[in-house]
Amino acid sequence: MDITFMVALVIALALFFDFTNGFHDTANAMATPIATGAIKPKTAVALAAVLNLVGAFLSTEVAKTISGGLIREGSDGIHITPDIIFAGLMGAVLWNMITWLKGLPSSSSHALFGGLIGAAVVGIGFHSINFETVLQKVILPAVFAPLIAGGVAYICTRLAYALTSRHDPETGDKLTQKRGGFRTGQIFTSSLVALAHGTNDAQKTMGIITLVLIAGGTQAPGSGPQFWVIAACAFAIAIGTYAGGWRIIRTMGSGLTEVKPAQGFSAETSTASAILASSHLGFALSTTQVASGSVIGSGLGRKGTSVRWGTAGKIALGWLFTLPASAIVGALTALLVGAGTVGVIIAAVVGTAAILFMFVVSRKSHVGHHNAVEVEEAGHAVRFRKKKKSQKNTPSKDVQR
Repeated sequence: MDITFMVALVIALALFFDFTNGFHDTANAMATPIATGAIKPKTAVALAAVLNLVGAFLSTEVAKTISGGLIREGSDGIHITPDIIFAGLMGAVLWNMITWLKGLPSSSSHALFGGLIGAAVVGIGFHSINFETVLQKVILPAVFAPLIAGGVAYICTRLAYALTSRHDPETGDKLTQKRGGFRTGQIFTSSLVALAHGTNDAQKTMGIITLVLIAGGTQAPGSGPQFWVIAACAFAIAIGTYAGGWRIIRTMGSGLTEVKPAQGFSAETSTASAILASSHLGFALSTTQVASGSVIGSGLGRKGTSVRWGTAGKIALGWLFTLPASAIVGALTALLVGAGTVGVIIAAVVGTAAILFMFVVSRKSHVGHHNAVEVEEAGHAVRFRKKKKSQKNTPSKDVQR
């Protein structure tokens, strides 16, 4: 197959993946402010789309990690072919769509890494993978970033409640807690998360496109993404954020379980800080994992809570499962592509048919948490203590803090 056509095919598929990444991860930035009523749904999705677009132009360190660090390429390494990149990307897209349809906790980022690694191992061999980069800039951030973000969110939530607690100076009784300012603050913090998301997730597709341009011989090895690549990826993830976000909005009538403005403010602050720091260092982490860790941490920072370890374990298993599962899908696609032009055509046709089928099925499904399941389930991972029954009043709902 003509290499120019193959490069164009990979670029088109990469931009579609970027689009799916946008609607997969809208909830990371806007779930908590919608849940607390800080921002109206329509405004929230539009704001997330614009800031994802802006964020994609701010840094290219993560893109360089993908294009020049994950897979060995260039004169001193392995010359990866556009066919292999196509196989890995198809595996990532298919796994992303499967998890989106089934509502499984997953990471678009790890689907991309897994698909690319699986395809490269089958198509070239284990020696094509730079495992040191995988460990330092993918695996370790996946382990520590959610823990750090959760710890910071926990501390911020404790401080927020402590600093705004009001008591009667004479009796010591609790007074009505006025924390409405946190709801206003969420407009800023959620915007910062959306901006940070653009600086990290859009760059992964930039890295893939840069990698295929290098593999196709149209760009020098070791060079960063070109401006048109940055712009295309920025618009793709922004359009995806706006177009796909409505599926999340329909599930936000009650929002994240028991999330209050002070918690949302703390979670969003820690999420944005972790993502921006990782983008600066070139760590290609999962923004979904960071957002989930922050939600759980902020929930634990509120008094009267405990962890539902079963739900937390389910989330963790979803994180662990995505990388190897997408690698298997990418590897199987690479085997098919290895048959030559016929294999590429079959993979493209079957993959496109599978994507269209899943889209049609999703339109008929009444389940509305596909895009926000990771963050929403993170809210359910925290159990809130209920008030004791009062003799004068009817049983109250969960403590409102």
